[in-house]
Amino acid sequence: MEGTEVRKLAAVEDAHWWYQERRHLLRQAIRGLRPGRAMDIGAAGGGNTRVLQAAGWSVAALEYGADGAAVAAERGLPVLRGDATALPVEDDSLDLVVAFDVLEHILDDDAAVAEVLRVLRPTGHFLIAVPADPRLWSEHDVAVDHVRRYTRATLSQVLERGGFEVTSLTSWNVLLRPVVALRRRSSSGSDLEQVPAVLNVALRAVVTLERYLPVKAMPGVTLLAEARPRA
Repeated sequence: MEGTEVRKLAAVEDAHWWYQERRHLLRQAIRGLRPGRAMDIGAAGGGNTRVLQAAGWSVAALEYGADGAAVAAERGLPVLRGDATALPVEDDSLDLVVAFDVLEHILDDDAAVAEVLRVLRPTGHFLIAVPADPRLWSEHDVAVDHVRRYTRATLSQVLERGGFEVTSLTSWNVLLRPVVALRRRSSSGSDLEQVPAVLNVALRAVVTLERYLPVKAMPGVTLLAEARPRA
């Protein structure tokens, strides 16, 4: 992701409905896990890194680009510069790796998944979020340097090839998928913009409603996966 997009993300993520709900999903995913050493790959503004810190994890924000690393450092987060396909940590040294909206930026996603397996302890956990459904491809994807969108099959396959067992695979942002599909048809850039306050509240209400509805198996805008090293 280019520096301008990272800065835009950092400027909006604290109050933006999409990032607020995604942080909730991360809190839910780590509930019940014993805090240990963690890495937030592609941390950008560091919103997810701060969730992990608040939950007691010893976490580093990993950023490939100078702009992303600078944003995380400005927010007082411990930062590592590095490539997701060559993580700058030792083998079997982490209890948790979070890669939210990362794999879709990497040409060799197999190499990135293999690196996560290398650095995770056998009892570790890998949490993943990726954009779903190639049919939703748009100028937004181009603007934020995506190289692909995933299906359930392609995400499962890359994780399983990399030595992981997928323990959960669900859709998110299901209710708003028709709206996103319509908007993306006419988009000319990324969606990383401030949202008017009233609209922000309304959209947050919709994605919050999803928590209580049986829609996680339906097509959505994002795929969320949890995986563990295969025994």
